[in-house]
Amino acid sequence: MTEAKKSLKRTLVGKVVSDKRAKTVTVLIERRVKHELYGKIVGKSSKYHAHDEKGEYKMGDMIEITESRPISKTKNWVATRLVQKAIEV
Repeated sequence: MTEAKKSLKRTLVGKVVSDKRAKTVTVLIERRVKHELYGKIVGKSSKYHAHDEKGEYKMGDMIEITESRPISKTKNWVATRLVQKAIEV
């Protein structure tokens, strides 16, 4: 029994759109879904507040967030890893 267990927690990958709050980043998750009636592919998005203990993620970074217990009123996701660093201009 050495194989790793599959986590029941959801993970999402999105872009950091705000890092102004202490220990919190706002992450924009974009997805493409088919419209039920018309069949057209439509872009939908959601924003989540994720806990960032060290303040390591900055605006524009692509990060992975994982579902967790409620940390505050609006925060029940935790930033787990950096997928892609923001492109400096």
